[in-house]
Amino acid sequence: MADIVHLQTTGPHSRAPAYQNGTQRRAALGGRVARRRRAPADVCGRKENAELLNIFECTGTGPGAAGLEPLAAFYAGVEERIRFFPQYYRFLLSICLDLEDLGMPGGKGAALAHWVRKEGLAEAELSDLQRAEAERLLARRGAGLGAGCALRGRLMRFISRPDTFALPNKKAAYELTHIVFYLSEYGRRDPGLGPAALTSLEFAGILAFLEQNSDLLAEVCIAMRQAGKLPPAQWEDWLERQAHQFVLQPGSGRCDAYHDYFVCNWLMAAAGRESFVQPVPDGPAEVVCGGPRAGVLGALSRHLFGLGRRRSGDWHAMRPGLEDALGEAGAALLAAASASPSFERFFEGFARAGAAA
Repeated sequence: MADIVHLQTTGPHSRAPAYQNGTQRRAALGGRVARRRRAPADVCGRKENAELLNIFECTGTGPGAAGLEPLAAFYAGVEERIRFFPQYYRFLLSICLDLEDLGMPGGKGAALAHWVRKEGLAEAELSDLQRAEAERLLARRGAGLGAGCALRGRLMRFISRPDTFALPNKKAAYELTHIVFYLSEYGRRDPGLGPAALTSLEFAGILAFLEQNSDLLAEVCIAMRQAGKLPPAQWEDWLERQAHQFVLQPGSGRCDAYHDYFVCNWLMAAAGRESFVQPVPDGPAEVVCGGPRAGVLGALSRHLFGLGRRRSGDWHAMRPGLEDALGEAGAALLAAASASPSFERFFEGFARAGAAA
């Protein structure tokens, strides 16, 4: 079934322009997200603005002045908004900083960052991941908290345990990728990952590839690039096909698969490939992803669980039976995944042979 993202604007009709260059496409997309299906005060809408602006800013693929104009009113009133909604300070501050760094005239970001620090808003964060994001945001304007070695040490311990990422756990996998984003300042510095953390990224990518989860796999590939490691070519080639299969077409309604569209194109920009290639219609539009997503992760797990004591962590011993159980298409996907350098070690953990009773 196709995933649909609806980008709602005003106007009774929607038509695709005859031609748009890359900057025009990004400007049109930014306008659709800024004035989309959600009300201006909707926190989810602002979160989507923050995500798209962050992609533009960290990849250097700005939307130009026309793409920033729809958020001029937000920028004009950002101080009042962040004071009334301090619980959302991270993405409100993120939007402000990215708008400035993309060329919005003004210099409010520094004052807001120092206000956030003075108010101690980051002290309300329970999660190390959120504290790391806050530290990165405040440091962009010289207001860093100086969280330093203790926070980094806890983050590194979490991402340096590959066994965690050999098992399906999307929450842990997304936390892994975001930790790398923050430690690398979105690709601006070497995050200093050791071999174990790089293996964690590879394990998370293998699982995402087996599931054909382009959203998560794109994040893994971005994180690997930010850590100085090239992802497997077959992962990025498949993600490029997925990115090009999104279609922006006239329509109305709502669905929240927008993030998949965003991160696949973020990876394209980070990898030096063409991003956001689809023309953006003038009016209400929906983004349809019609590409096949027939993963085998669930079937593979169920088959392994059913084997009980016959289950083994030896990939070569288990491979023939697994390929037979998955069928031709599933076996081909499994074979492609097994080309990853650490697959045998991954499978040893994924099989959980020691848990068979």
